[in-house]
Amino acid sequence: MTATEGPLFTDSGGEETNTNEQATALRRVYQLASPKTSKSVWLTNYEPKLVWGNQDHLWPMSPTALRASATPRLERLALSKRNFQTGRKICRPEFSYSCGRTSVIWEVSPLAMTADSTERVKVLALPKKPPPEYLGDRPENEFSCSIWTVADGAKRCPSRERSDYLARPKTPHRDYTGNKEVETLVPRSAQRGMATSRVEDLARPKSRPAGPFFDPGHPEQSIWKVNGKARSASATQRLLELSKPKGLADGWVNNREVMWPVSRSARRNQPTERLGQLSVPIIRATMDHVQFDPDAFLVKETAKKARCSQRTEELAQPLTR
Repeated sequence: MTATEGPLFTDSGGEETNTNEQATALRRVYQLASPKTSKSVWLTNYEPKLVWGNQDHLWPMSPTALRASATPRLERLALSKRNFQTGRKICRPEFSYSCGRTSVIWEVSPLAMTADSTERVKVLALPKKPPPEYLGDRPENEFSCSIWTVADGAKRCPSRERSDYLARPKTPHRDYTGNKEVETLVPRSAQRGMATSRVEDLARPKSRPAGPFFDPGHPEQSIWKVNGKARSASATQRLLELSKPKGLADGWVNNREVMWPVSRSARRNQPTERLGQLSVPIIRATMDHVQFDPDAFLVKETAKKARCSQRTEELAQPLTR
């Protein structure tokens, strides 16, 4: 039903009224009652809208399709795939095809475990030998002071007085003071002590008036009250000398302006003949003529008959490795 369709208003007597006002009001009611249309185009429209978890089909099925019988071919295609894992291979874990465990992946038969390997298998099983020029890696602790092997004679040798003196640990300075404990222990006498009246007086917080500390007053007035004598006093010669701003150094030149006018004589000056020659731009050929060279890949006859020098032949020899 569109916005212009539907029954018209009827009066108490049952007669139809088709005035302009009633028709406009009815048309507006149907327009507001119609659902909101989708703004998606046909390319992005995925109707009908499906809700996850329901049992409805994507497209409605006809009753004839529901009562139809499957053909033998369709029943054969509907059969599940045959499981070839029989016997001990049923429900094989996933890591059987990977290196997910430390033991062997496949079980080795007892005959294979008792079999003797051939000479070729033994040769292939030998580890790779390093070349004769190979030098083993130097141990990391070779330069350490306590890893060297100590001879038995050095172990039985008595220590000297100088060795005992050098073996003593370094003593702290005589004025050294250890770290203070984080927690300071208050003595019991201080805990039972009573504060004097002077200490209680000093412990009271400073009382400050509420609000601004100074009356702002007029903007022309100073914050602090200046004495009349101070306002009428005259500055001394020394004070006037100290109040002078710092002057510029001798020979100081101000920054040159970004734009400066050209003098009239320079504008009326005529360039020389040499300056006119230098001001002529270089005229080059176009890229179409420069890139197209028909003789670019032609080798000259003199180049074909040329002989390379002995040094060039020596550099042309391949490097022997």
